[in-house]
Amino acid sequence: MKETEWIEALEDEDLAFIKNFVLASGSLKEIAEIYGVTYPTVRLRLDKLIQKIKISSENKEEPYITLIKKMALDDRIGYEEAKILIQEYRKEKKGEK
Repeated sequence: MKETEWIEALEDEDLAFIKNFVLASGSLKEIAEIYGVTYPTVRLRLDKLIQKIKISSENKEEPYITLIKKMALDDRIGYEEAKILIQEYRKEKKGEK
């Protein structure tokens, strides 16, 4: 895996957040002011972004599982639904072998 692959996996709004975060010298308080949200909201967004980067960096799993995890982090699907999809996918893969 090349070093920048995790960046390529992020969406434009994630990259904009990272840019603003760096320009704000890592100040979550300043980021909260920029986005007009509370500090805990910014902290949650940063935590989700960290998880996305970890998932992209590890990239040991199959692309389908990585996609499901990213969708759950983006609140496109629920956590429980993601778990079910991953479990069923793994069951099906075992049956193929």
